[in-house]
Amino acid sequence: MGFICGFSIATGAAARLLSGYDSYGNICGQKNVKVEGIVNSGLDLTQKKYVFFLDPCNIDLVHQKIKSLALCVSACPRKELKTLADVQKFAETNGSTLCSYELQPSEYTTDPRAAKLCPKYPVPESAPIPFFHRCAPVNISCYAKFAEALITFVSDSSVLHRLISGVMTSKEIIMGLCLLSLVLSMILMVIIRYISRVLVWILTIIVILGSLGGTGVLWWLYAKQRISASDVETQIAKENLQALLIYAISATVFTVILFLIMLIMRKRVALTIALFHVAGKVFIHLPLLVFQPFWTFFVLILFWTYWITVLLFLGTTGNPVPNEEGFVEFRMVGPLKYMWWYHVVGLIWISEFILACQQMTVAGAVVTYYFTREKRNLPFTPILASVNRLVCYHLGTVAKGSFIITLVKIPRMILMYIHTQLKGKENACARCMLKACICCLWCLEKCLTYLNQNAYTATAINSTNFCTSAKDAFVILVENALRVAAINTVGDFMLFLGKVLIVCSTGLAGIMLLNYQRDYTVWVLPLIIVCLFAFLVAHCFLSIYEMVVDVLFLCFAIDTKYNDGSPGREFYMDKVLMEFVENSRKSMKEAGRGGGAEGRELKPMASGASSS
Repeated sequence: MGFICGFSIATGAAARLLSGYDSYGNICGQKNVKVEGIVNSGLDLTQKKYVFFLDPCNIDLVHQKIKSLALCVSACPRKELKTLADVQKFAETNGSTLCSYELQPSEYTTDPRAAKLCPKYPVPESAPIPFFHRCAPVNISCYAKFAEALITFVSDSSVLHRLISGVMTSKEIIMGLCLLSLVLSMILMVIIRYISRVLVWILTIIVILGSLGGTGVLWWLYAKQRISASDVETQIAKENLQALLIYAISATVFTVILFLIMLIMRKRVALTIALFHVAGKVFIHLPLLVFQPFWTFFVLILFWTYWITVLLFLGTTGNPVPNEEGFVEFRMVGPLKYMWWYHVVGLIWISEFILACQQMTVAGAVVTYYFTREKRNLPFTPILASVNRLVCYHLGTVAKGSFIITLVKIPRMILMYIHTQLKGKENACARCMLKACICCLWCLEKCLTYLNQNAYTATAINSTNFCTSAKDAFVILVENALRVAAINTVGDFMLFLGKVLIVCSTGLAGIMLLNYQRDYTVWVLPLIIVCLFAFLVAHCFLSIYEMVVDVLFLCFAIDTKYNDGSPGREFYMDKVLMEFVENSRKSMKEAGRGGGAEGRELKPMASGASSS
């Protein structure tokens, strides 16, 4: 990837990207070399530093480019020019010619070629994009047309305009609700740290009450708005009434499903409380774990910025070639034109590598906490110590684990691309086979991701290589399959309820606020934006807690496999987990007398260790 970046910069792509170039191959703001067979090439454009598109809103979605003649100009039009006379006056006043180079300003209104070589009027008000020297329209209507072209399922363009106007009108509310979701996530993390013993029950009760309350409020708003609706209500009000009905029905179905799931899982709650309690202690001793998603997100943003920049370099690299319209395009020939494929593979692999580094860092810190008997003897900064071990010893392990995920993810993405391209053309059998393959690869990817995370934990415990750690982790998970299903699944479900609570609270607040704008704002898009942002924020916070619970579970399984609490083989676990083991043994003995299935599920792993 370093070679790709160096090649694109060395071939001049960086200058063409940053300074911009016109349709004749001239780079704006400098002297240029003549391109054979192309008129108007090789010009001295030192004084013309900005790229101006004659029709900037004419976008070709198929070839992903602007279908417009591009010129280098000395200044962008800062106000709308409605006629060619205005364009001529702008050129005479500011010295910036917006028509093609072969036309003089005095010929703009007399030469018949002006209709083709001059900008399409009215010329929108534009301003240069910082650092990229392109004149971009200031009016959002141009981008609204672009959005309409992207969203092919919208047959009525007025619907999209109303959605966009709704977002622009409610932008202050959207920002406030996004901030609310961030605050709620941080509050939930504090609650997890300090009241982990009763967290599961509190969360369960709050979610039940929240689901019932939210559903009731939605039906109340729907009934109130339907009663107050007049015969001359606006189209937007009708759409909001219909949207409220859909929201209310969806909330009712969701509440019923949630009740059924919680009824089935109620017996597993006690197993989760012990791990949640220890996880809360982990965050008390290792408070920097809370900020781990921010560092990971920051590194990902840096990498994605680098990746997009190099991709843009690749888009402007190559040799100048005349196209069918007589303009210049830069194209790579030979094997080098496939470099962007490797660049895409690098995006997936390195993104997975960065996420795997986070998992290894968290696993190393939690393992250090778990297997330190005296917690006051913990390192001053277990997180930094874990990062140091990762960099010094385990980068190869992380690279191999992330590469395995990449090998599965790439075929799935290729199949999804094929499915998208063949949509409506393939027969039912081919469509079914494609979807089945995509589903199988997705399941395999999720299983490998979970196994990788446990392999990183085994590496943090034993300092073994990736394959050995993956094998050890797999054996432990198979030996404790019932506990994996009971503890890990219930823990993840409880954290999922926390995410649902944050999203529902933010969404309900959004509905209450946006309800005051129902006469002139369509809420659908603002509410979707707010709920997505709330879920992403909650996921970033609670995924760390979920990761800690998973690491603790594997440490607990290994601890009970090789130790039984006897002298010389003392447990490392917390007292709460010791109580859980004792309760499991008692349950096993009672179930052994009664022959119940629950006792077999709670069979302690220490007995397996003693038999071995």
